[in-house]
Amino acid sequence: IGILLIIIGILSIVLKTIFTTNKYLNSITKTRSIQLTVLGILLSVITGMFFYADAGTAYAVQFMSGGDKMITTQGVKLKYWGRVIPLSYEISIKDIIVDNKKDLPEDGQGIYNRKAQKWEFSDAIKAEISTSVIVGVNINDEEVFLNMADRNKSEGKLIFGRVLPNIDAAIKNTCKLMDAQDYISGQASDFDRYFRDQLENGMYQVEQYYEAENSNEIVGDTTTIRKIAVGKSSKQKKFRIKKNKNGTIVRDASNSLKQYGLKIYQAQVTGIDWEESFDERLDLQKNEVAQTQLEKQQAEREYYRAKKEVAKGESEKAKERARLEKIQIQQTI
Repeated sequence: IGILLIIIGILSIVLKTIFTTNKYLNSITKTRSIQLTVLGILLSVITGMFFYADAGTAYAVQFMSGGDKMITTQGVKLKYWGRVIPLSYEISIKDIIVDNKKDLPEDGQGIYNRKAQKWEFSDAIKAEISTSVIVGVNINDEEVFLNMADRNKSEGKLIFGRVLPNIDAAIKNTCKLMDAQDYISGQASDFDRYFRDQLENGMYQVEQYYEAENSNEIVGDTTTIRKIAVGKSSKQKKFRIKKNKNGTIVRDASNSLKQYGLKIYQAQVTGIDWEESFDERLDLQKNEVAQTQLEKQQAEREYYRAKKEVAKGESEKAKERARLEKIQIQQTI
């Protein structure tokens, strides 16, 4: 606005000198033009000298002289016509399962939402995975913060250029390490643990190996087992975390968010939408488990019915024995 007022003020003086007969230009006095110019200069000085720091946001101020400074407190601050890079203390990043991108909540300062992607587990089952990650910037070390701000220039570049690729790599690696069947069988907590660990400490290096696949799949509890044939036995390609001779996990440290002074406050899977074929398989398994439980209940019912009949027969035998003994005693007397 200040620059615009300066341009209008100077142009009005110049054009009035050139076009002396124009009634519109003659209506603007020289004093008014000078006032507009001065007002524009004042506005430019004020906006170039000061800025307002919001709560919950850290600022890297890069001065024209070449120095820089971190500001973490709220209020009106001096910037001396320098560049200001705002970064939220905590940045929320969510992958959300929606049918259309238009259904996503709006982004804002410190809030980034995107449509969940499809990922493939080690057993070739695909699913859309929604995640919730909260990343915090390091405001305790000014040098680290300013270096990170200088390298990324803006919060958007930090998220889209650094954080989101790391999130994608962590999900991809974790899906490689786990079957979809394992996930729904109780390893969901392991998925969250692997996911967060890689974001904090660097991506796992994984290696390929082969494991013999069972010819039958067991469904049900430990007392009653129903086996479902799944085909001939074969070797299945798997992935595992690579470790060195000391048993320490081998990581790709170049992808760690620690080098940017970022801390992971939260990283978890909030929902999974399996592909249709796997949903059908789950329904079949549920039916098999339900059938197994039903047969178990029927077997238990028959078992107790048989015991009841035996007990009833023993009771009748005891009554008959007592009657005959009574007759025998009477005859003996």
